[in-house]
Amino acid sequence: MLIMALSIVTLAASRHDPPSHGHTATDAPGWTELMGHMDRMHAAMSFVEPSGTSDVDFVRLMLPHHLGAIDMAKSELVNGNDPQMRRLAQEIITDQESEIQLMQLWLKQHVPGAHDPTHTPDRDGGKER
Repeated sequence: MLIMALSIVTLAASRHDPPSHGHTATDAPGWTELMGHMDRMHAAMSFVEPSGTSDVDFVRLMLPHHLGAIDMAKSELVNGNDPQMRRLAQEIITDQESEIQLMQLWLKQHVPGAHDPTHTPDRDGGKER
């Protein structure tokens, strides 16, 4: 009876666990790379400090989100094979880059002296843009 109860609890807990990022590179081409992009995107978003203004917060959080999408789309271009998904990845890169420029301009106009949240030593390899 105890073993059965433990089995049920273990099964229930495993259904509520988030998907594991611990997959090996052999699971699928580019998986580790994609998860790395996701982890960096989430880390960058977690460092955004609230400004007290919804519009500013939205833009500051969307910038690393868009950069993560670009990084993931570039991985698709390297690792993907389906022509439709490769086309979509290229469109994502083009659209997200345009939106990033718009958001950066908006921040400059609405938050004088605003730090560029897309410029991080980790993303730029320590180089200035």
